[in-house]
Amino acid sequence: MENESFKSPKHKKRSQKDYNLGFKLSLVSRVEKGELTYKQAQQLYGIQGRSTVLVWLRKHGSLDWSNPSIHFMNPKKQEETPAQKIKRLERELEDERLKNLVLNKMIDISDQQYGTAIRKKFSPKPSGTSSKKNK
Repeated sequence: MENESFKSPKHKKRSQKDYNLGFKLSLVSRVEKGELTYKQAQQLYGIQGRSTVLVWLRKHGSLDWSNPSIHFMNPKKQEETPAQKIKRLERELEDERLKNLVLNKMIDISDQQYGTAIRKKFSPKPSGTSSKKNK
């Protein structure tokens, strides 16, 4: 029953002592990964104090939380986690794949409608040069 109060949007107010170290570390990890802002974490788990989560971030976090606004003003300046980097690179790869698809389609349309030969047709040359050397 007690765990439900953490998940439920209608939660009872808790005191600082009600949060165990595992909960604090888990919350700090989620905030530092960018899954939640510290204010969202406060609301989601019904944490009363305005600075309670910030205190946990400063005490248990790996980022410098002395000025929390820098984490939200310049998100590009903070280091990406490997998972965030993989997601970003996958998005970029998908964007490039779609661009390539569009460009190839445009070349095909141009070749069909205007009789152009934008894409060079490569035909493999016979390897007759090597046989001449052997003779």
